[in-house]
Amino acid sequence: MFNTKTLLSALAIAAMTGTAFAQTTEDTATDQDAAPAAEAEAQTDAEAPSGVDPTTGLDVGTPENTGEPQVGQPYIREENGDWQIQCVKQEDPANEPCQLYQLLRGAENNPVAEVIIEKLPAGGQVAAGATIVVPLGTALNRDLRIAVDGSQGKVYRYAFCDGNACYSRIGLLASDISSFKAGASATVTLAPVENPEQPVNLTMSLSGFTASFDTIVPRQAPPAAQE
Repeated sequence: MFNTKTLLSALAIAAMTGTAFAQTTEDTATDQDAAPAAEAEAQTDAEAPSGVDPTTGLDVGTPENTGEPQVGQPYIREENGDWQIQCVKQEDPANEPCQLYQLLRGAENNPVAEVIIEKLPAGGQVAAGATIVVPLGTALNRDLRIAVDGSQGKVYRYAFCDGNACYSRIGLLASDISSFKAGASATVTLAPVENPEQPVNLTMSLSGFTASFDTIVPRQAPPAAQE
């Protein structure tokens, strides 16, 4: 889902030095004259652009990809239990916007739904925002249901659909977060349009939820526009 591609930094060219031998004055002068030329050549190579040289049309090479994310790119920072912490790379890791993610699978281990949870700033009634992504063909007149460890559940409306999926955007209270932290798993229930009387129950593992949720910080609100 997150692209983790990045470019390598340019490799530095190190000067190789051999064993010192007794030299004549002429040899020493020759070596001294050659040193600036070698240094200039090394500097030219180090500063050469990657890709195709516009003058000759020759490919001068491109730095190898290390797989490390660049600033502004999404990546998976870590995994705890069945939860991923997905972030957007920043210069300061403390300022990286992050979210929790889990893919929910069906009875045949087929991917069915996705859960994305984002922590909200303290002080409000809602502790976290969640987006539940379900497939097209879900009965939207049958609310989404979430229940932790077989307890009394909550139902949530669907917000909208696009050409790929349908979405339920829900607010998780502090009590909901506490239930997730204390629970082993939650059941996410949705109904297919073709047979709404036979709902589909998906297991959302809560293994690693506490460690993941406590790690991320609330996304900062954008600054107000100046008039």
